[in-house]
Amino acid sequence: MTGTVHADVVCLGESMVTFLPTRPGPLADVPAFDRTIGGAESNVACALAAAGHRVRWVSRVGADGFGDHLVDAVASYGVDTSRVRRDPDRPTGIYFRTATDRATDAHEVVYYRAGSAASAMSPRNMAPEDLWSGSVLHLSGITAALSDDCLALMRELTTRAPGRPLVSFDVNHRPGLWRNCSAGSSGARVLLDLARGADLVFVGEDEAAEAWDLHDAQAIRAALPEPVTLVVKHGAAGATVYTREPGTGKAPDLVVSVPSLRVDVVAHVGAGDAFAAGFLSATLRGLPPVARLRHGHLMAAAALTVPGDLGAPPPRAYADRLAGLDDGAWGRLRLGPGWTEATEQEVRTP
Repeated sequence: MTGTVHADVVCLGESMVTFLPTRPGPLADVPAFDRTIGGAESNVACALAAAGHRVRWVSRVGADGFGDHLVDAVASYGVDTSRVRRDPDRPTGIYFRTATDRATDAHEVVYYRAGSAASAMSPRNMAPEDLWSGSVLHLSGITAALSDDCLALMRELTTRAPGRPLVSFDVNHRPGLWRNCSAGSSGARVLLDLARGADLVFVGEDEAAEAWDLHDAQAIRAALPEPVTLVVKHGAAGATVYTREPGTGKAPDLVVSVPSLRVDVVAHVGAGDAFAAGFLSATLRGLPPVARLRHGHLMAAAALTVPGDLGAPPPRAYADRLAGLDDGAWGRLRLGPGWTEATEQEVRTP
């Protein structure tokens, strides 16, 4: 790895130029869009860099204007983009979405990513010295669904090998993507296998139910005993972490649950990525499980209170104060737009 500066976290995955509507309504009726960026792994990278960590994003983009914008935008958060490769033959992916919540029937997303530069990522063209250049390698199940080559890369990266960094994996089950992949309906099984090869796994209780027919945190842990740490997200109810000391095999887990915060939501997009970033940030700092979950919730709240995928995280000292509140004070918190720039007293409810 000579010449490669060590990073705290390396994030691998596709990012796309995102077009957000200038007003609510179906895509057919929206007259104009604002341009931003979006991608699960680059969202994590940007949030971690904004929180003060050394982060590298590794990917492929087209040799086009959208690729230029994407790399510049990610780099503006302080992310090292020097290992992003440009593809002269394939375009940068883009997508459009409506302003409505993705959980509603009115929500529309239209992707133009088939054959994108990122879908050509493979074990042949992604350098191991780039991917193993951090303390943590963060991946998601989205990458595995992009192409057979991407799936081969993900299988290689989640195979346990001496000297590999801690592998963090966000399941991110996207059934629509898997329909266009040769793995097809077996995508759920692929995701389970990839998760078993990781050291730290994030999964939503809802997506575990849809993909694996597992309906509670204990069942999910029983299906995923291999990762040292498993984080099960319960949506608005909170999150539970199962963790044990590395190398202790089948030792009993420490199990901790933390409720979510009350948040005045602007848009749900990007909250899961932000949660992962908050949890990883606290993990890198050696904080205990309760603080890791609370920092995940705080980072998610920063994303939930802005219209795009990325919200500015609160200053570290401020986040530490909020994460250190007693259970009663934590339960009284209510966060709305602009809360990351407020004072602790301004965001606490009577």
